[in-house]
Order: sequence, then C-alpha cells, then structure tokens
Amino acid sequence: MNFSEKILKVKPSATLEINALANSLKAKGFDVIGFGVGEPDFDTPDFIKKAGIRAIESGKTKYTPAGGIDELKEAIINKFKKDNNLEYNKSNIIVNCGGKHSFYNLMQVLLNKDDEVIIPSPYWVSYPAMVLLAGGTPVILDSSEENNFKITPDDVKKTITNKTKAIVINSPSNPTGSTYTKEELKALAETLVNYDILIISDDMYEALLYDNNKFYNIANINEELKKRTLVLNGVSKAYSMTGWRIGYMAGDENIIKKVDILQSHSTSNPTSISQWAALEALTGDQSVISDMLNIFEKRRNLIVGKLNEIPGVSCKSPGGAFYAFPNVSGVYNSKGWQSVVKKYKSDYNSTILTSYLLEEAKVAVVPGIEFGADSNVRLSFATSDANIINGVGKMKKAIEKLL
Repeated sequence: MNFSEKILKVKPSATLEINALANSLKAKGFDVIGFGVGEPDFDTPDFIKKAGIRAIESGKTKYTPAGGIDELKEAIINKFKKDNNLEYNKSNIIVNCGGKHSFYNLMQVLLNKDDEVIIPSPYWVSYPAMVLLAGGTPVILDSSEENNFKITPDDVKKTITNKTKAIVINSPSNPTGSTYTKEELKALAETLVNYDILIISDDMYEALLYDNNKFYNIANINEELKKRTLVLNGVSKAYSMTGWRIGYMAGDENIIKKVDILQSHSTSNPTSISQWAALEALTGDQSVISDMLNIFEKRRNLIVGKLNEIPGVSCKSPGGAFYAFPNVSGVYNSKGWQSVVKKYKSDYNSTILTSYLLEEAKVAVVPGIEFGADSNVRLSFATSDANIINGVGKMKKAIEKLL
C-alpha cells in the first residue's frame, strides 16, 4: 500500500498512545497510575448534561449549519465580550468538532506547500503534525526554561522569514503551564505588528489560571493585531466536556468563511446535541469553573512539591493549565542510567525514562521529546490527591534505584 507522503511524516499522538498503553496494562491486572491524558477527571456538570438530554428529548438531533447554530455563536460572542473585551459578529465565529479540529481546519485553509508556521517549543504534540498534514513547514522556536518556557521579541525577530505564514501562541501552555503576562504580550505585539503574518492564539486553558493571575491574549492587547489574530477556544477543559467535542474559533470573516466551506465538505456540523450542551455551559452557572480551579490549584502545589523531592528532578510551578513539566535531566547522569539506556533503546532520554517508569513503577508519564523538550517529562495533575502522592512516590523510589 502506498500512503500519502503527508501521513507518513506524522506519528500517532503520544499522549493518547501513553494513555492507551496504561489502560492496556490496567486491563491485564497491573495497578498503573496514569499521568498522561490531558482531561479533567471531574464529570461534566449536571446542568450541562441535562441540557444535552433535553436536546435529545426535544428532537434537536438533526443537521445544523456546518459552522454551528446561531444560539451558540451568540453565546460565544457574549463570552468574548464579557471575558476578553473582544467584539465579534456571527460572521467572525465558527464552531468546530473540538479545539484540535479548529487548528487542523485552520491549517488546511491557510497553508500552501512550504509555508512556515512558527511553533514555540515546548509545544502541544499535535501542532507540528497538523502543519505537516496541510503541506506546510513547522518551524520550532525553542524557549528556555530560565524564561519559564516563554518566547521573547528577539526570538521572534530571528525566526520570522519571508515564508512565515503564522505564529502560534498558547497561553496557558500545554505542556508547560507557562502563562504570558500583559506586559510580555504587549512586547511581542510591538514586534509582530511589523510583520505581515497571522497570530494563532490557542486559549483552550484560559479558565485555568492560578495565583489570582488575569488572562490576556494578544488580540485584546493590540487592536491592529486583532485583525490578524485567530482566537481558538472551547468547552473541553473549562467545563470538563472533553468527549463532547466542541471547540470554536474567532477571527477575520474571510478566513472563517473558508473554514466553514472546508467543514461543510468534511465533518459537516459539530454534533447537534453537544452544541446545545455547550450553549448551556457558556450561559449557565460559571461557579463550576472556580470550584474546579480551586481543586486544581491545590493539586498543582501538591505535585510540584512532591516532584521536587525526587533526586535529579526539578519542577517549576505552572501558572496555568493542569500539567507539571519537570526537568529530569539530572536522572540522566545517575550511576544506573546506562543500564536503563541499554534496556530501553531509544534516541531520546525522556522516552527511555518513561519506559523505565512504566515498567519499574507502573507510572505513566509522557516523554518531553514529544513536546520538543528531551530534558523534561509531562504529568497531568487532573487526577486525585491519592494518585499524585502514590504515583510520584513510586517514581521517586524507581529513580532512587538508579542513584
């Protein structure tokens, strides 16, 4: 079978693979603690579930417009105005089948062969793959841990070329949890305004900010850049609705129109039932977000503290999202490391370490190389306190055996 060159350039999603492997081991009777999958462990709030049930019972189970129902678009417009001080019309909004679908569709309508998209590293695993699938070229812009994994205006100036079509800004970040301040975004905006490129602002973790920090994106920092910014968001993380598959996008109406055309020929409309549930999420009781956020903040403090007790491991406290991204490079210098390297053959140390932890400790974490950072691993703390204490404790014992 001869497959397309594009699909041969990409690998399966590492986060989903790790989760599947952990579940496979659990099915075989092993007690595996999984820190891999990026979704809240809370159930979808009842009032949202009931809205989905009402939609089924009232017959709202037919096709909708490809880009989403007007009621949901209006709710999204109101959300942007209330939360982000951004003004949009319905022609600027489209509803997609999850946040991943938003980014994928955007790449498909924007990119021609060899168009470049700047992706700061560490990055969400699917960004480069989706650029490649659209025939573009992902240009990885490395950030430093010393700068909390955030890029600077000088970094941007050195990376933009005449082939650059867009740059991605993901704050709070998956996998690092790093968040840009208003001042940092303003500095980036003052540089980006001088280049004729698009800005893709992935705000999926907007609601999950800690330490009383306030959310900003580059569209509400600079009015001129708002015209060139595509804002991506959704209900998956804030309302624990990952399986409902509703994301949405706001931006230039000509781009949105092209995404709508693509969607009409691919998935067609997002699930009708899910749209009505998402409408309820955006317009209903918002206290569910703060309740979940308070729990996540306590878990963040717990997991960061526990990780920093492990020899050879250091972990910065993330400002948002629900991921810890510890630096584990100290483990690579341990006495027993070479024996682990011989057993788990790989070109990447973080892959070797995650294989060792899964077999030795029955703990599943995601290798940092999948996010462009081989010195790190990612742990989702969207899990219970007991799992965090038990799982990180097992990691500690396994790593101590290498000393």
